[in-house]
Amino acid sequence: KTAEQGWCGMTIPEAYGGMGSGLVEIAAAMEEAGRALVPGPLLAHLIATAAIAAGANEEIKNRVLPALAAGEKIATFADTTKLFVMDAAVADYVVAGPLLVEEFTATLMPAIDLTRRLYSIDFDGGELLGDGIEHALAIGTTLLCAELTGGMQRMLDTTVAYVKTRKQFGKPVGAFQLVQALCADMLVATESARSATYFAAYALQERLPEAMSAVSVAKSYIGDAARLTGNNAIQAHGGMGFTWENDIQLYYRRAKAGETAFGDAAYHRERIAQLVL
Repeated sequence: KTAEQGWCGMTIPEAYGGMGSGLVEIAAAMEEAGRALVPGPLLAHLIATAAIAAGANEEIKNRVLPALAAGEKIATFADTTKLFVMDAAVADYVVAGPLLVEEFTATLMPAIDLTRRLYSIDFDGGELLGDGIEHALAIGTTLLCAELTGGMQRMLDTTVAYVKTRKQFGKPVGAFQLVQALCADMLVATESARSATYFAAYALQERLPEAMSAVSVAKSYIGDAARLTGNNAIQAHGGMGFTWENDIQLYYRRAKAGETAFGDAAYHRERIAQLVL
């Protein structure tokens, strides 16, 4: 369905069969994907295609991007390590640092997020890309923030609906001030995460001077905010928050996995200091 709707080509220019979407538009789509807890390789694919579109030569773009835009082939992104590569088993290409790799092996790794599989990969070499990796990493970090924001919104909505109907001592638990405070903190965290994410997306899209620091501000905040939202959601659900049949645990796992992906809060706070000093 995502391929049919053109989502696979959002970061690919129209000249190569993609949608050529702005990053703010893509962030909005990824927020909805996060809200729905989409389990497919969409995030990794968008990061990889952004790197190819930004750094590859024309021969590689014309050969590779049309099939990726149509969803006929899938790409994933390995940054500078061969570990923790998202959805590598279903990928046809891996953008591994400055290389575009087509022949590789993938081995499943344990992961806290049950909706996104991680792999270690091995390869001998690949085609050299240009210098679009840093920009693609910034895009990937921003889209992860958007995805986590969508998950935070879903945890908030689910929690508010639950505390309105779950009764204790003859009235809904949402009538108790402590529970209200939990939900209020979740709302503040979610709205703040959304604001930080969309400013980062806009700054990258418009190539503003503060774009990289905006990305780090968003990731450093959301890494903590998503965990807080998950903690509060579980607490407000009481005993139900710990059950396997409750989807909160899936969103919380996604939040915990996203907390360290593309750098944790400490990494990005240090990066902000380096950028502004």
